[in-house]
Amino acid sequence: MPAFAQYAGPAILSRGEGPSAMATPQISFRPYIEFTGIYTTGLAGAGVNAQGQLANESSFGVGLTGGISGVHSWRHTKIGLDYQGSLYHYTKASFFDSTDQSLMLGITHQFTRHTTLVLRENAGLFSRNLGVLGLPQSVPFDPSTTNVPQTDFFDNRTIYLSTQADLSMQKSARLSFDLGGDGFTTRRRSTALFGVVGAVARADMQYRLTRRSTIGVNYSYTHYDFTGIFSGTDMHGVAVSYAIQLTRTLEFSGYGGAMRVETKFIQSVPLDPAVAALLGITTGTAIAHGITYTPNLSGRLSQTFHQGVMYISGGHTVTPGNGLFLTSEATEAMGGYSYTGLRRWSFNSGVSYQSAKSISNITGRYRSTSGTISASRTLIRATHAILAVSARRYDSGDFTQYNRTVYEVRLGIGFTPGDVPLRVW
Repeated sequence: MPAFAQYAGPAILSRGEGPSAMATPQISFRPYIEFTGIYTTGLAGAGVNAQGQLANESSFGVGLTGGISGVHSWRHTKIGLDYQGSLYHYTKASFFDSTDQSLMLGITHQFTRHTTLVLRENAGLFSRNLGVLGLPQSVPFDPSTTNVPQTDFFDNRTIYLSTQADLSMQKSARLSFDLGGDGFTTRRRSTALFGVVGAVARADMQYRLTRRSTIGVNYSYTHYDFTGIFSGTDMHGVAVSYAIQLTRTLEFSGYGGAMRVETKFIQSVPLDPAVAALLGITTGTAIAHGITYTPNLSGRLSQTFHQGVMYISGGHTVTPGNGLFLTSEATEAMGGYSYTGLRRWSFNSGVSYQSAKSISNITGRYRSTSGTISASRTLIRATHAILAVSARRYDSGDFTQYNRTVYEVRLGIGFTPGDVPLRVW
């Protein structure tokens, strides 16, 4: 038996693991293709119109989406994949036509009876992303623990990549150690927005108290720099983790601790009146340096079913912002439910909320609230009707122009082999 089967227990959230009850030995790889009609509101690029106002357009459009997802296990290796690619054309706003891609890939390999390597990849590109990160059953990790942009304000070409690797060593049936590292980057097409390049080093120790509960401690160091501006952040975090299987399919996993956050960025400062009179300028630039301490919290409660999963999660952490605001303290909450029936129906729903405070280039608070629901119904063999509705609300008490709500509705038809309904993760 592979190590991840020998020592199966509650998932460790600080290691990025998905709920343990979702560890399906195999989900058949199924390709699919969808043709949809679209109506969307609030299209806004990173620029202004002839009147000097932010764009805010609505348009009908069409979309073509294809992908493949599934899980396969061998004696020592397990691979989970979820890929999707889309083409969008808007009839009244062709400037926002786009090609979007997303890839989630998880590989678990047992080198020896007590040593396991886990690789997690989350990558893609998009111009508009109204989705909510859920728990796809075809990948063995929680996507919310990766560095993926989720609250971008402008409909602007964004490319992201998050790579994670963990080496787990099972010292005994109760004691395990983990060494891991992350590399991530985000690039945005507009020069008015900032990208980021970062890395994480982390380690933890976990001890199985009982067959159903695990306690541990972890440490992480994070560094990232922003592109297009002189700004960087260094963070040290420590936390105590705890995970418990309340029932065979219901489990909780979380951690709590603190982070030391050190930021550096360029800011404008007023000049001395004498210097201003001599040089004819009133402001100059200086490097600002700040150190803050903030809670480092996260938790997830999940209920796994034979046909899907339901979950709620939340926490407080530090993020690289959204390209407009840089390093930010963020409080987050999300929840979702997915169901893939054995007869005709498949559902997926999710909500998320993030309240953030920028502590870098621009000081201020901003929030984002999102919701999405989608469904598919088998019409005849391999043919399915699809409906999806998404909404997102941006708001800020400090910046009134940041307040806006956008919607998107999709209706169409999809094709996938087999009798099981089309999965709409």
